[in-house]
Order: sequence, then structure tokens, then C-alpha cells
Amino acid sequence: MLFRKKKDKKPSNIAMMDSKINEEYIEEKVTKIRDEDVELVMENEEAISKKLSNASPLRKYAELGKIMFAMLKDVKKGTYPNVPWFTIASIVVALLYVFNPFDLVPDFIPGVGYIDDLAVLSIGMGWIETDLHKYLDWRLAEGEKV
Repeated sequence: MLFRKKKDKKPSNIAMMDSKINEEYIEEKVTKIRDEDVELVMENEEAISKKLSNASPLRKYAELGKIMFAMLKDVKKGTYPNVPWFTIASIVVALLYVFNPFDLVPDFIPGVGYIDDLAVLSIGMGWIETDLHKYLDWRLAEGEKV
């Protein structure tokens, strides 16, 4: 046999991350979000947006990040009411996770540093996709640009 499948004695960083980042992990974090966390995200909008735009694996989320920040601002101003707290908390968890450079897989690790960020963003966006579409429809009806 020319090619043997290697048996890893220790799980790789990616395998460990896959087992830790799942819907239950993110849902647990979402249930712990407070108003102060929303404020923290809003205060760091520029840094979070910059990270989404400059980290090539996260670039596809740069426009979504703008939409999420616009939604949070409109909710805070009271111009876009009736958003479920779960949606707000999901946005905050995703953006805070991206903002934190020392998460489950630190961002400075070449090649795999952003995999966990992508997982959190993807899971969170899957949960709130309908609410984001409703928000964008509302913005279009109001004649506003994001």
C-alpha cells in the first residue's frame, strides 16, 4: 500500500475547533448578552468593520457587517422597533467574537486563525437571515441606503 492514512494521536486545531464551535456553543453565548455588550459592539464599530474588510477570509461578511451595524443603530434609535432580542444578541455575539483576537483559535495563527470566526458568523447569520431580510425590505421601503 503506497498511501497510508495517518492516525492522529492528537486532534488538530481545526478538529478541536469544529467540536467546540457549534450551535449550542453560540446559543449559550447569545443567552448571556446584555445591553452593555451591545454598547461595546457599537463603540468598536470601526475596528470590527476594519477587521471584516481587511481579513481576507472574513471579507464576504463586510457588507453584512454594515447591515448589522445599521440595524443595531436603527433599533437603538427606535426607528426600527420589534426586533427580537435573540436577533440583536446573535448579531452582538457574532461581532464580538470577530472583534476578539484571542478566541478559540487565535486570529494570528496563519491559515486557520479565522476559521472559528467564520463558523460563528455563519451560524449566527443562519439564525437571523429572515430578520436581516425584513430589515433590508424596511430600509428599501423607507428609501434609505445601508
